[in-house]
Amino acid sequence: MKLIASDLDGTLLQEDGTISEANQKAIQAAIDKGIEFIVATGRSYDAARIPLEKAGIDCSVISLNGAVSYTKEKEIIRSIPLEKDVAKQITDVCDQEGMYIELFTNKGIYSGSREYFLEVMVDIMTSANPNISEKDVREQAERRFQFEPVEFINDYHAVLDSTDINVYKILVFATEPEQLSNASEKLRSEEGVVITSSGEINLEFNHPEAQKGLAVEQYVQQKQWTMEDVMSIGDNWNDASMLQMAGRGVAMGNAADEIKALCSYTTLTNREDGVAVALEEMLKEQQKIIDASL
Repeated sequence: MKLIASDLDGTLLQEDGTISEANQKAIQAAIDKGIEFIVATGRSYDAARIPLEKAGIDCSVISLNGAVSYTKEKEIIRSIPLEKDVAKQITDVCDQEGMYIELFTNKGIYSGSREYFLEVMVDIMTSANPNISEKDVREQAERRFQFEPVEFINDYHAVLDSTDINVYKILVFATEPEQLSNASEKLRSEEGVVITSSGEINLEFNHPEAQKGLAVEQYVQQKQWTMEDVMSIGDNWNDASMLQMAGRGVAMGNAADEIKALCSYTTLTNREDGVAVALEEMLKEQQKIIDASL
């Protein structure tokens, strides 16, 4: 392996949004062996940098599911926005379904209502965890805006009509599964969009070329490597392309069975330092090959 590409949420990050000491040490061990480590995430670049900097990890970042890629020096080397008419169609359909919508752009994040997001999160989280109080849920939901400032607007089209704004990803949340399935059904035939998800309660919309696997492939081609040289690790549907395209795709233990079925390897959960376990296993295998050749 020459490159490790890891997802963040549900993969490298613990439930509190931090990178464990075990994961940090395993990443450094791989780097010491001459293997490059990068992150491929659905997050914006700024949101991705927060846990990485806290852990002392300085690496290239593929953000927004592959729409925008950054070098370690913060230089943009890939930029794949949605077409504006496609973005309008997505927002119109999801708005009609009563979903919470966020537009991830080159000018920041735009949304319709902070309070509606909090209401959606309270509804979803209290349904899944009846013992948790609404106050605790709201406090957790409020943290969403601490690392990714959101500008609240009245008209999505006003943003989409702006010539200096590029929309890289549209993220929507729903309180009912029917909202997600209805939106997916209505937009599935749209040529200018790929639909993925990073959780059971959301959908993520990107340009068809803005996928993690394609972004990783472009990154390694620039280094004159191939995808066979790549180990990718993820847990959800927005990771599927890089898990399938990598020479060594590793599903987290907390991934859905359908994601695990895409991969040749499965590790432990993100609560159990699954990334560290996967890296250590890969490094041991490589060392055995080296020892056998001596």
